[in-house]
Amino acid sequence: MARLNSIIDALETGRHAFAAFASPDPATALEFATSDYDGLVFEAEHKPWDATTLRDSLQYLLNRRRVHEAATLAASPTPLVRVPVNGAEQGQWHAKQALDLGAYGIVWPHISRVEEARNAVAACRYPRLPGTERYEPAGVRGDAPAAAARYWGLPNQEYYTRADVWPLAPDGEVLVVIQIEDQLGIENLPAILDEVPGIGLVLIGEGDLSQELGVPRQLDHPLMVEARRRIVEVCLAQDVVVGHPHVTADNVQQVVEEGYRFLMSAPVRTFPGLEAGRGLTGRA
Repeated sequence: MARLNSIIDALETGRHAFAAFASPDPATALEFATSDYDGLVFEAEHKPWDATTLRDSLQYLLNRRRVHEAATLAASPTPLVRVPVNGAEQGQWHAKQALDLGAYGIVWPHISRVEEARNAVAACRYPRLPGTERYEPAGVRGDAPAAAARYWGLPNQEYYTRADVWPLAPDGEVLVVIQIEDQLGIENLPAILDEVPGIGLVLIGEGDLSQELGVPRQLDHPLMVEARRRIVEVCLAQDVVVGHPHVTADNVQQVVEEGYRFLMSAPVRTFPGLEAGRGLTGRA
């Protein structure tokens, strides 16, 4: 079965996945519609939440010629959405709306505790009967698949089958990304990854983490270097993909060597390290 989520396709085949943040507006989406990124994260944590604009942005990200030439329904780039709510708020409705519009995954900011991570995964899954295979974390997503199924190019019933979280569901196409952005999150990360199946990757939140450590935006400060090292160490030990949010042409080699496999650039259409980074993985 051909993958629909290009980020998951890259990760489960041993490659690096490349992505960027972008404002959720149609003009920006149009700029990225012909980019070489695997994924695009529409930024709604620090930008206004507007479901109508997000819907239009998702549509403008589609390029019919690319779909035709690739002869696949796989999104290129695959759209994810970073929602506004922090983990402690236990929010679900932003994720529900983003997924119902067709997003292939949710980036959850400020996940610090096991229960917050469990809520993040549950919000991205449909409910099922207790005792069903892969029941936990029990899904709480509401049922309104029509727009998402249309966006994915699938009948509703096939959408239900494929709209589960990877890698908990091996054929799932929904990616749950949690951001670790404080010391409490670092301390609880081993338990989070041990107790909550369905987390696709961990993305380090360097801005907020550096604020808490008292070295705002000093990303090369020894305290930040050590904090990142601890996060990467835990993720590699648990065989969970870890993402770096600030990849440039200058640091891409080091980032890859340190074990990061989800690489994000500044919010621009391309970045100079993209091809260099892909060359490290043997990707064309």
